[in-house]
Amino acid sequence: MKQHLSSDVFQYDFTNTFPGDQSGNLTPRQTPGVLYSKALPTPVNEPKLLAWSDDLAAELGLEKPNEADVNILGGNLVTPSMQPYALCYAGHQFGNWAGQLGDGRAICLGEWEAPDKNKWELQLKGAGRTAYSRRADGRAVLRSSVREYLMSEAMHYLGVPTTRALSLVATGDQVVRDMFYDGRPAYEPGAIVCRTAPSFLRFGSFEMLRARNEIDNLTNLVNWTIDRYYPHISGDDKVLKWFGEVVERTATMIVEWLRVGFVHGVMNTDNMSVLGLTIDYGPFSFLDNYAPDFTPNTTDLPGRRYAFGQQANIAYWNLSCLSNALVPLFSDADQLAEVLKTYEDHYWAKYYAMMAGKLGLDQVRDEDVYLFQEFEKVLSAIQPDMTIFYQLLIELPLDAKSESDITAHFQDSLYDELTSDQGMQLQGVINRYQIRRKANTCTEDDVQTLMRRSNPRFILRNYLLHQAIEELEKGKNELFLKLQEAIKDPYAKRFDEFFEIRPGWAAEQAGCSMLSCSS
Repeated sequence: MKQHLSSDVFQYDFTNTFPGDQSGNLTPRQTPGVLYSKALPTPVNEPKLLAWSDDLAAELGLEKPNEADVNILGGNLVTPSMQPYALCYAGHQFGNWAGQLGDGRAICLGEWEAPDKNKWELQLKGAGRTAYSRRADGRAVLRSSVREYLMSEAMHYLGVPTTRALSLVATGDQVVRDMFYDGRPAYEPGAIVCRTAPSFLRFGSFEMLRARNEIDNLTNLVNWTIDRYYPHISGDDKVLKWFGEVVERTATMIVEWLRVGFVHGVMNTDNMSVLGLTIDYGPFSFLDNYAPDFTPNTTDLPGRRYAFGQQANIAYWNLSCLSNALVPLFSDADQLAEVLKTYEDHYWAKYYAMMAGKLGLDQVRDEDVYLFQEFEKVLSAIQPDMTIFYQLLIELPLDAKSESDITAHFQDSLYDELTSDQGMQLQGVINRYQIRRKANTCTEDDVQTLMRRSNPRFILRNYLLHQAIEELEKGKNELFLKLQEAIKDPYAKRFDEFFEIRPGWAAEQAGCSMLSCSS
């Protein structure tokens, strides 16, 4: 039976288990000894529902929102038994210890039990100040909210582990933002996203407790996390097994990012989920042209710490921070170090299997590793559109041998004309690939099925998001609605009006090529 949000059946296992600050004081401050602080949403002028995820709502057992529900989603209504709170955590940001951070503009309404008995945390992002807002206003703008709403749902339909988004609400208020931190602040329309996940616990949640030497809280949080989210793990070594599974889930998530060409943009340890979910969508992007050193985050320049090709290494670095946080729970920290080392084996096994899927290979043979490396080398050199290149690879005639025929076949994926050397490079790797593909023991129909399942045809490009946001700011929603449908079917040809390389005007357009962490 479906229910309304306003039926007020939230649960609060987390807040009932751990110490929190119940004062409701929103003054920015350090909160030692607690894992959360009470935070009531700040009311807005005129909440208006812009988007609602019917599929997610059905999974949660939720009715379409009525007026009371919209007021909840906009932060204007807190029902009598609600206990909204902001999570306290710490983290490493751009490689440096940042100390206490916490939910500065996200307020958790509570835990919602779905019809299948699974529980989901529902969190309002942009609902006002919390004790962790520091000097910020706790709000979010329409620009960033549209991006998070659409992208988290897009990643779900792509098959990438992710948090999800239930609703998008315009607030009717204006919010001041300096989009590129260049001294030119401007008013933008405000919005709130209701995002959902089984848990929003991060690596930084555990780092905070270790840094404060709150070992009892650390022990309790680890055990609670295992019992609730990893119930299949037991035994005297369950913490070690749990860490090993976090390592493997993180490797899985990163490989899925690489499969679809996703760049997170700000892989701080406070943005890493202990459930292996993509979390905290900010200055993200999909790859257009294949550039391993591409970062969509202006704050990440010039070092490009979080560039597309660095994400696997950064995930390992972040896992090492998590392992350091767990050291007090072990008499022999070498055990953690040994488990951490398994990341490399997990990653490469999953990466090679992923590449075999993208290329339509029946299995990963020893000699295929060299072929994968050659593809990486050639794609990095000629920088075709990643999504379109792999779609064209699916349709590659196996008798296409010459440089001219091969270049012509991939022409629609190219941003620049190939030099003679580049054409020869492409011909070489494609010829080797054709030989390997013919050696498959499966049928060509099987190959086609595998490749179409592994390679998305539609991705939510930044320039499309930019155009949809501009239209919404003008009161139009045609493109937004179309994108909302397109993200649900990314492997089909239904939305081939978007099947083209990034237009030239978008290469340098603010909000289309790079973004800042500001939102």
